[in-house]
Amino acid sequence: MTRARPGLKTYVITGGSDGIGLECASQLARAEPGCRIIVVGRDPRRTAAAVGRLRAESPECASDSLLCDFTDQSAVRRLAEDLLRTCPRLDVLVNNAGTVFSRRTLTTDGIEATFAVNHLGPFLLTERLKELLIASAPARVVFTSSTGHYRGTMDLDDLGFEHGYAIMKAYSRSKLANVLYARSLAAELAGTGVTVNALHPGAVATDIWDGAPWFARPALHLAKRLFMISPAEGGRTLTYLATSPEVEGVTGTYFENNEPKRPSELALDDELAERLRQESLRLVGLA
Repeated sequence: MTRARPGLKTYVITGGSDGIGLECASQLARAEPGCRIIVVGRDPRRTAAAVGRLRAESPECASDSLLCDFTDQSAVRRLAEDLLRTCPRLDVLVNNAGTVFSRRTLTTDGIEATFAVNHLGPFLLTERLKELLIASAPARVVFTSSTGHYRGTMDLDDLGFEHGYAIMKAYSRSKLANVLYARSLAAELAGTGVTVNALHPGAVATDIWDGAPWFARPALHLAKRLFMISPAEGGRTLTYLATSPEVEGVTGTYFENNEPKRPSELALDDELAERLRQESLRLVGLA
């Protein structure tokens, strides 16, 4: 990936090779001719196809890609280094990469994989890009959380559910961590011109739940057909927080249906947010 022109407005979207991330990238490229879109994906084929789609739809937009497996902290560090080397500015960082694991799985760093991908990966990436975001202000950071965070717990002595792992408990904890970190980072960056918000994109018919237990898949398939919104609709919630003048200056907020909503009581616990942040810094080697 080549270094961009200094004045080119730049969007980075993780989990951008398909689903709501790709739809958001497509919407941004069409809405802002002349911008730069960098989609971050894990699968080389899908990521290349995503860039091909963006270039075909919006040839006036500079679309590019980077690969990153968010289960691997060294890969996240490389991603941050690549972005710092090639992006003179960063206007919007959309932390959208996410997954679930039906069984407790450890990453190569020895961390429970759902928490590693959904929280520690975006945490590490954002911390490494924080100074570039400040230098690029006004800038925005967006976290894809979930209404599932309302059911989330936060045991800092057993973040990875060594005892009592279940797919929804792990997912909800990781999404609670997104909201806690978003609020904590927003408070830290107050006055810098960088806003930080989290959102629930809606119940979206994507493949994130393909890793669910076999017995739950028929119900999920039916729900996708009858009740879930399309990836394009979900992508618009990301695009809204990334670009809308209606949320200019709004920070430290949790959104549903493009409206501010009070998050869970745990998500509002500033002491818990600080403790989580310190533990996250330790787990990614930034303490």
